[in-house]
Amino acid sequence: MKNRKLYKGGFGVVALMAILSLNLFFTEKEDISTNIITEKVIEKEPVIKYGLPIDSFHVHRSKIKPGQFLADILLKHHISYPEIDKLVKAAKPVYDVRNMVAGKKITVLTQKDSIEKARYLIYEQNSINYVVFDLGELPKATRGAKEVVIKEKQVFGSISSSLYETLLENNAHAELAEKLSEIYAWSIDFYRIQKGDYFSVIYEEQYVEGKPIGVGRIKSANFNHRHTDFYAFNFEQDGTTDFYDENGNSLRKAFLKAPLKFSRISSRFTLRRFHPVQKRYKAHLGTDYAAPTGTPIMAVGDGVVKEAKYKKYNGNYVKIKHNGTYTTQYLHMSKIAAGMRPGKMVRQGDIIGYVGSTGLATGPHVCYRFWKNGKQVDPLKEKFPASKPIKVANKAIFEEIINEMKPQLARLANPKVIS
Repeated sequence: MKNRKLYKGGFGVVALMAILSLNLFFTEKEDISTNIITEKVIEKEPVIKYGLPIDSFHVHRSKIKPGQFLADILLKHHISYPEIDKLVKAAKPVYDVRNMVAGKKITVLTQKDSIEKARYLIYEQNSINYVVFDLGELPKATRGAKEVVIKEKQVFGSISSSLYETLLENNAHAELAEKLSEIYAWSIDFYRIQKGDYFSVIYEEQYVEGKPIGVGRIKSANFNHRHTDFYAFNFEQDGTTDFYDENGNSLRKAFLKAPLKFSRISSRFTLRRFHPVQKRYKAHLGTDYAAPTGTPIMAVGDGVVKEAKYKKYNGNYVKIKHNGTYTTQYLHMSKIAAGMRPGKMVRQGDIIGYVGSTGLATGPHVCYRFWKNGKQVDPLKEKFPASKPIKVANKAIFEEIINEMKPQLARLANPKVIS
């Protein structure tokens, strides 16, 4: 009886404590106005990528292999040949699957069941753009783009070897080398930059999913070449964006400085040169740019193709008449670009052929020849007129840009400079 009484008393204490605890819990959670017990439920946010809740599927990421077809990818995910054919036809107005390229990223989303049948296939065209193929009952394709975040970057570098290597040494994107070579193509011969030249650049870099994917707009730059400043300020005029110097003159001249983006001069224009093949001294009325076979050769200015053919000594070559004053010629091509024929209009920067060693040549290079009023001259010594300058109506706005950017460029070159 004593034991039974202790048990009963003990139970009473435990029960009382439980009731008190329960009452306390209810007091904290109870909605007094309605006398209804409510609990806050926190739902997990779905993971959205490519516009789809990808955490609702099993995700299979890979890259397209050389020689791999769409069927090779989808058959192993339980999509039949008839379904693939239906998808291809439905997707064609948006994206032709025959244009898929080996090495590009693909993602397959499969349903979370015992079959794991593919529901979506995502093809990434590049770092930004992608195509979503819906493999449902009504297949379709839609285009999408990832969010691009723009960050302003600044870089200063002093040339020690090449522009490309100097940019890498200063943790800048290598793509800047090509961008700068395009901006200064009419002002600076990048085959002749020397140790001690330096540059300051303010530009925009593009980021996708927190990773840098490339260089966007260059806002301003200064390249000090042979102790002379070459400024470039980005400005839009008449709906066209171009680069202008500090005086409002366009950096775009009538001709490019060279027909190749990156190379080296292997032989200059001279009236007396020892010919490596003919073993005698003779005039060399051209400028040779050595580069690997297959390097694209560009038209240095707008014009009309006069000749595009093969000759014994010239090899494969293209000759362009630019106007009543200037004509250019490009020799020893490995091949002439498709479509190059007499009467063809070409624009500055168009690819007209590829470096080779056809004709009388000892190695891969392009012999670049330049005529002025029917006489061959050295293009590196010619001064060409600039394009249209900043209009009077736009000068005030342009001056504001210069007043903002020029001190920033100066501080990059010399952090002690006070604006």
